[in-house]
Amino acid sequence: MPYPEEMVAPMRAELTDNGVEELRTADAVKDFLERNKDKSVMIVLNSVCGCAAGAARPGILLSLEGDEKPDAVGTVFAGNDVDAVNYVRSLVPQAPPSSPSVYMFKNGEPVAYVPRHVFEGGHPESVAEQLKGAYAKLK
Repeated sequence: MPYPEEMVAPMRAELTDNGVEELRTADAVKDFLERNKDKSVMIVLNSVCGCAAGAARPGILLSLEGDEKPDAVGTVFAGNDVDAVNYVRSLVPQAPPSSPSVYMFKNGEPVAYVPRHVFEGGHPESVAEQLKGAYAKLK
């Protein structure tokens, strides 16, 4: 059963109000990846957990302030955008299901995966630094 939308709306907005494209269906994810097939892409698997609020979302936004970042960033929400989440996870089947998490693609191919444990107990600054390191794989 999905989380009540009124509960997750502010968590969605934390990313989407800052330019991250919301992808609520598998078709939306497919379209996003197709539109950006020749670019570097990051998809954030958002979550209601404390580490998403305390480290993941703020760290992701902080990482996007620099010059070196993905060309396009989208987000799906665990527990609510079930088909979208399952589709993203199917693109990198060797990565264990984890939320929050981050998937990175270059020219349509997966190049990096950042699992939940990176965010747990972390701080936005350390998350941003780890993501910036992963952005190097997008060059």
